[in-house]
Amino acid sequence: MIAAWGRDVLYRLEIENFFSVRTPQVVDLRIGGAVPDEPGRFDAIFEGSPERGARVAAFFGPNASGKSTVLKALAFVMWFARDSFQLSPDAGLPCDSFNDREAVGEPVRLTIEFGNILDLKRDRIAPDTPQGTWRYELALINRRGRFIVQSENLRQRPGGKGKWRRVFERNGEHVVSGRGFALSGYGKAFGKVRDNASLISTLAQFNHMPSLRLAEAARTVFGNIVFNRADPTDDAAVRYYARDPIAQQRLNREIQRIDLGIKRMEIEASDSGPRALFEHEGLDQRMPLALQSDGTRSFIRNFIFFELALRLGGIAIVDEIDISIHPLILPEIIRWFYDPERNPNRAQLWLTCHAATLLEELTKEEIFFTEKDSRGRTSVFALQDIQNIRRTDNRYRKYLSGVYGAVPQIG
Repeated sequence: MIAAWGRDVLYRLEIENFFSVRTPQVVDLRIGGAVPDEPGRFDAIFEGSPERGARVAAFFGPNASGKSTVLKALAFVMWFARDSFQLSPDAGLPCDSFNDREAVGEPVRLTIEFGNILDLKRDRIAPDTPQGTWRYELALINRRGRFIVQSENLRQRPGGKGKWRRVFERNGEHVVSGRGFALSGYGKAFGKVRDNASLISTLAQFNHMPSLRLAEAARTVFGNIVFNRADPTDDAAVRYYARDPIAQQRLNREIQRIDLGIKRMEIEASDSGPRALFEHEGLDQRMPLALQSDGTRSFIRNFIFFELALRLGGIAIVDEIDISIHPLILPEIIRWFYDPERNPNRAQLWLTCHAATLLEELTKEEIFFTEKDSRGRTSVFALQDIQNIRRTDNRYRKYLSGVYGAVPQIG
């Protein structure tokens, strides 16, 4: 994603004791050094890094196997970093541990790693600006039925090598910062750091520059998994397009291929707010959004996330991308993220999907599977970690025949 202070690639997600994930699971998007470059698919983790990360991460598996949980974990970390200060002081964090007696008393652990420049106070990037990798660690604990922060840590590794260096460490109410996260002059802010809010989102309220940078970076993550507010609706989508004519123009460029009868969408004012009307081939009257197909309405809602991520160089997190959208359209959406003209800022896409035909459009480094064991515990594994996988394999056929696992058991 493109942060306010530079570009980066989010390449690692760690999940433990979060909803259906009980034992530690890792999603690692890094690409082996021997893997040949694929145009538009792999990016350096940071400028000049020899390590690359995949631009697309697609998760396949049966219903209720934990695909959505993986995306929820990533979305939760971003929400927590940028918006958790907006919670009421006595609210619990909107998460849960695995549903067994032992797990309830153990912390939820979520971690991300990404590449970027190392100076959070810089406004501009020079060719010699030091870059490296970052690691953000979060542990939450259930106290009397309410999840609160146990610890929150941010570390960096110059050049992506060596030991992790402290940026800040928070354990309960105790905070220790490093040189890149100076806290002098922000003493009053510590009285505002609540047990249900991130240090980052709290200090950003006081214009602490490093925290503002981190919160701004987290705001370049968009998707249909939300916390502490209602799910996106058709009305919310229409209001967005009314505010953003560029997005409306770009939607109209694509929508004719999604719904062959539509010529364009227009937004007009009404007493109840903006409303969308659709001009169709062969019809005299424009038709309201409520009379469009489920697939068209789903595409209109999700296009917002694709458009924002591609425009800003962020991350689009889209759960069940194939609901009501024709399988032939899905590869085109994926290709937007490979296209240097559509995606000049190297946006990433994390998605879940049931359409196995999409497996043939992806490289093995972009494919992940989820499945549950007999105790309801989700495991996550990458296609590239399975032995004897060839690039020429018919992945669609092998997946449906059960070679890779992560398929429904029927009968």
